[in-house]
Amino acid sequence: MKTAALKGKVEDWMSERESMEFDVVIVGAGPAGLAASIRLKQLNPDLSVVVLEKGGEVGAHILSGAVVDPIGIDRLLPGWREEDDHPFRTPVTDDRFLVLGPAGSMRLPNFIMPPLMNNHGNYIVSLGNVCRWLAGKAEALGVEIYPGFAATEVLYNDENAVIGVATGDMGVERDGTHGPNYQPGMELLGKYVLVGEGARGSLAKQLIARYNLAEGREPQKFGIGIKELWEVRPEKHKPGLVQHSFGWPLDWKTGGGSFLYHFDENLVAVGFVVHLNYRNPYLSPFEEFQRFKTHPAIRETFEGGTRISYGARAITEGGWQSVPKMAFPGGLLMGCAAGLVNVPRIKGSHNAVLSGILAAEHVAEAIAAGRAHDELAAFEDAWRASDIGKDLKKVRNVKPLWTRFGTLLGVGLGGLDMWLNTIFGTSPFGTLGHGKPDHEALEPADRHRPIEYPKPDGVLTFDRLSSVFLSNTNHEENQPVHLQVKNMELQKVSEYGVFGGPSSRYCPAAVYEWVDEQGNALAGTAARDPAKARFVINAQNCVHCKTCDIKDPNQNINWVPPQGGEGPLYQNM
Repeated sequence: MKTAALKGKVEDWMSERESMEFDVVIVGAGPAGLAASIRLKQLNPDLSVVVLEKGGEVGAHILSGAVVDPIGIDRLLPGWREEDDHPFRTPVTDDRFLVLGPAGSMRLPNFIMPPLMNNHGNYIVSLGNVCRWLAGKAEALGVEIYPGFAATEVLYNDENAVIGVATGDMGVERDGTHGPNYQPGMELLGKYVLVGEGARGSLAKQLIARYNLAEGREPQKFGIGIKELWEVRPEKHKPGLVQHSFGWPLDWKTGGGSFLYHFDENLVAVGFVVHLNYRNPYLSPFEEFQRFKTHPAIRETFEGGTRISYGARAITEGGWQSVPKMAFPGGLLMGCAAGLVNVPRIKGSHNAVLSGILAAEHVAEAIAAGRAHDELAAFEDAWRASDIGKDLKKVRNVKPLWTRFGTLLGVGLGGLDMWLNTIFGTSPFGTLGHGKPDHEALEPADRHRPIEYPKPDGVLTFDRLSSVFLSNTNHEENQPVHLQVKNMELQKVSEYGVFGGPSSRYCPAAVYEWVDEQGNALAGTAARDPAKARFVINAQNCVHCKTCDIKDPNQNINWVPPQGGEGPLYQNM
């Protein structure tokens, strides 16, 4: 990538930020951002396009299941199947759906599943490797890609239109002073800015608030997805098998599900999703995932195998009715930054690629007409009328029905609703609302009993710190903490005193701890005295999942990017 080129400019920076001008600035080298960059160059090779990526390399922060519907790749790169270096090596050959109970399982017959749930024709991949491949395609067309530089600030003109972004300062000390290696950030200016940061992006969150993009929409909903990559014994490997399940270890009122994807050479991706509208503050998504692997229908796959990677990421789940207005003066939101995940399919990368293509087409047309920094108002109707909108509209009621009626009845009604939408193009439910945002769903600790989770055995189940080690996460410790607590007193009185300190459980990376004056962990289960509690933030463990930014009951934690290039370094995830 072009890291060296931008670093060369960094060496020349003095006390004030310098700027670089492009036709289009893209934030995020994920499927949406890279697809947009490629399509822009396909439409007009003379356009100057830059992609900023906060990870140390393209793909470093990309985490997904992933079973990919190739509709977007087919449209972006026709003929890719004839190439030798593409990452789509494992087509789906077997689709299974299981309902898990405490000791057994029941397979749902495939014929009752709506057609859109059929994975045949899709591919099991590492989405990080797909992004690395797309980045090579983009660079071959002349796109400039700068990994290791986090966009931390949106730049506006006097007319309140977006004109670019700025990267974060480097070498800032923990107390906010400039260290010996301090270098100011860089301004990247463009006629249009495309934001594809992924779920709960820090810039997208600012833009949605500034321009009221979520006005008239349902609250965005989220899940946390936790994933491990295993190398299993050859006799247990079934290339092309896609297995989804729901039920145990979650109760029937708590939404979530799981997957096992067999691909490549003896690799199995195993993941667990918990919907973040859960109510019990004692629930730990990470521990539920470890319990899940002990189920008789699951553990046999991993016996004798080796866990080789770990990661976690928030997933947008609101769908059709929660997608904010994607156009703002000077740019567009794309992909998971806008919430284009199809929840029952557990897929979003296909819509991310399609949104990047569509965004590029609208931007290229505007630039060709001599426009800049205006609002691409036609984009709203365009995406809803496109294959993205058709994909999301069919499943719009699955999440609300699951939330209202629990897993068994809710999933059944959701399946019926998908069938009706597929056959008749309509639903007797209309378009259901989601209700309150996820952080308001959490209930006080006194209404619930603590959950006693078994200790990890170090063979099939593990603790969080050893898991974070496998994510290759690294942060410079002597920098400002990028997990900002707005009001520490509120955190003590409410998050700990009322809710029992759920941050120490919902975080999949052991970032947060509640300790007493001697540094001993507080369980949050007995009489809670906020005056004697201390909130510890181990920011160096953060895998950038954004769960804290979403689930904190008071919205008192704000996730911002650390210095560029820091965080996890996912391989084959």
